[in-house]
Amino acid sequence: MRSTILATAAALLAMAGTAAADTIRVGMSGGYFPFTFTRADELQGFEVDFLRAVAEETGDEVEFVTMSFSGLIGALEAGRIDTVANQITITPEREARFAFTQPYVYDGAQVVVRQGNETEITGPEDLRGRSVAVNLGSNYEQLLRELPYADEIDIRTYESNIEQDTALGRVDAFVMDRVSTSQVIEQSRLPLVQAGAPFSEIQNALPFRNDEAGQALRDRVDAAITTLKENGTLAEISQRWLGDDVTAPAEGADAAPAE
Repeated sequence: MRSTILATAAALLAMAGTAAADTIRVGMSGGYFPFTFTRADELQGFEVDFLRAVAEETGDEVEFVTMSFSGLIGALEAGRIDTVANQITITPEREARFAFTQPYVYDGAQVVVRQGNETEITGPEDLRGRSVAVNLGSNYEQLLRELPYADEIDIRTYESNIEQDTALGRVDAFVMDRVSTSQVIEQSRLPLVQAGAPFSEIQNALPFRNDEAGQALRDRVDAAITTLKENGTLAEISQRWLGDDVTAPAEGADAAPAE
């Protein structure tokens, strides 16, 4: 009889534990190497390992939902996903709409050109009169439009393939984050090269809906990020996928501006 009671109690505890675990629905494009991409029909990358580590800390399940990058913010606002893990940069406009975690990646905007053109284009100031590709819905279009000579730049938005069109000469350059461009150049073997140094430091974080439930989930995830930073897990994930630790501000750097 006692063993039956103990078995029933254990079963109830197991059921309670299962019921207590929520599912965090994470939106990502699945096409932003090395952060989120598909290889051999498996979704992988920095963001995937990062969110799995977060969920392990919070005790939740994680469900990855892939869609075009330009649809991610709308899906978050509509409640179809709970957050976006696709290197979302904190900006004043986004902070007014969403509840952000602390930054977990510190990076910079990088100009990339076809090999041989790096002597003519050495940074953003040389983009005058040039065609420049950016991913649709990304922060890099805004960065370019805020340049004092933005009206002299032919900014073209893409859903994908900005690196291929740059390599083929269909556009003169593209702008993306420094870390991703380094990995794309190395892995794709396309005739591309970084043009000059990054021209803007950026901070990337996870956005949540700015309501009571969203803020509560943000707080739980934020506490998990703190733990992953303190125990070295986040740095290890960064080294594994990016070959560098980009999870803290560069030594001596000022606080990143909200671009």
